[in-house]
Amino acid sequence: MTRYIFITGGVTSSLGKGLAASALAALLQSRGYKVRLRKLDPYLNVDPGTMSPVQHGEVFVTEDGAETDLDLGHYERFTDVDAKKTDNITAGQIYSNLLYKERKGDYLGKTVQVIPHITDLIKKFIKNDSKDIDFMLCEIGGTVGDIEGLPFFEAIRQIHYEIGSKYCAFLHLTLLPYIESADELKTKPTQHSVKELRSIGIQPNILLCRADKTISDDHLNKISLMTSVPRACVIAAPNAKSIYEVPIIYHHNKLDSEILKFFDLKYESKLNINHWYKIKDAIENPTDEVNIAIVGKYTGYLDSYKSLIEAVIHAGIYLKLKVNIIWINARKNQQNLPSNINAVIVPGGFGIDGSEGKINTIKIARTNKIPFLGICYGMQMTVIEYARNVLEMSDATSTEISSKGAKLIAKISEWQVNNNVKSIKEDSDIGGTMRLGSYPCNISRDSLAYKIYQSTKVSERHRHRYEVNIKYKKQLEDGGLIFSGMSSNNKLTEIVEIENHPFFLATQFHPELKSRPFCAHPIFINLLNAAKKYKKNN
Repeated sequence: MTRYIFITGGVTSSLGKGLAASALAALLQSRGYKVRLRKLDPYLNVDPGTMSPVQHGEVFVTEDGAETDLDLGHYERFTDVDAKKTDNITAGQIYSNLLYKERKGDYLGKTVQVIPHITDLIKKFIKNDSKDIDFMLCEIGGTVGDIEGLPFFEAIRQIHYEIGSKYCAFLHLTLLPYIESADELKTKPTQHSVKELRSIGIQPNILLCRADKTISDDHLNKISLMTSVPRACVIAAPNAKSIYEVPIIYHHNKLDSEILKFFDLKYESKLNINHWYKIKDAIENPTDEVNIAIVGKYTGYLDSYKSLIEAVIHAGIYLKLKVNIIWINARKNQQNLPSNINAVIVPGGFGIDGSEGKINTIKIARTNKIPFLGICYGMQMTVIEYARNVLEMSDATSTEISSKGAKLIAKISEWQVNNNVKSIKEDSDIGGTMRLGSYPCNISRDSLAYKIYQSTKVSERHRHRYEVNIKYKKQLEDGGLIFSGMSSNNKLTEIVEIENHPFFLATQFHPELKSRPFCAHPIFINLLNAAKKYKKNN
């Protein structure tokens, strides 16, 4: 029978519940258990697809095409288990489902209420598709005490009541703030957070205590006494130099052992976490370093590019390179780059704002032979830059940013999903109407893309509603732009590149979404290799 671990947070948000869940899952996985992770978000948006990146961070896209919370990216990177649509749900989805069922008459005239109808739908989501899973780790978004989170806390309380503590554990992540004037860590917020949990019927079994200072045994003893959590289950979670050191720290502090003890499972068995030590060593002992410019419009909130940042770090781990990311705001429409830049990445984004800054940057990278990677919107701006400055099509543009000019980038009206054609209308809703998820790509043999992948067929994840206008393909190819990757029906452009350049590649898909710390994506490995050579030669 599947065992459930519910991860909740208290005192403040952004403590790292997603990382804690991911690290614990990785440790259980290293002991031979099959794990799965899920995120329950209490906000009323149906999904994060229409939310601002500078408020919510990036939208992570799963293989099967779900727009999800960025924590699912952590789940995948730490466990290498592909998340599914069934692994992220929001209050918006729950309430939408409830109201649909009510309008259909599914409740047969009953008064529809939060309890039991909303909580029943939440419990159904938690338990769904959990066959052959040893541990299901479910993270509840937000913090205990949030009004919108109450139905979710009630649902997990009910699950505990229904299946018992033999198969259900509560892990609560909390904060010990440091008060500088008193030169002291304070346990009172943690006490109040646990008190809040207990007031809704949940007694935490494990406490993970975050702090940016050393947590003494006296602190942990006091927390244990005041929260009725056994001392061995009050575990320090200090800051780490890298997020990939967290599994090592948690194991050293016996988090995985205490979880297994709680479930009455063997906890003294050998644990193989050598790969995490190798990653730690690569991060702490690089042999060289490179400077990578990321030119985007959401640079004020770096979680907007979380998967991209991690993918660059993964390639650095693989090559034992320290990667210094230089953030450049595309909105400033810069005319040059810092002289110490060794490679340039222009990532995804939406809208006209920052488009000219990205185009200028791409021109600088192309003409100065600086290694360059464009992703999604960055790929589209690459095509426009090439058309404007090489083919001299001064009016080259995208329908996303202009109603006039040569529309080299246009809104896609249909695309192939397996053997079916999916289409969208011009006036379709914004949410959930993009080309989402993993799609095949055919790669030309005589290309940089083939040298990178060593294959003519790959599969990568997408999130876009605009595409290279195929009617301009021949004109662009005749002008020297190489279409090295195409969709299986040869109608949608996946990769473009140019010759006689150290590294100049742009992809419509998001390669960063499939990168792992122990299996870096080949595109980023090759980009950093090119950056290293560029640094040496310049």
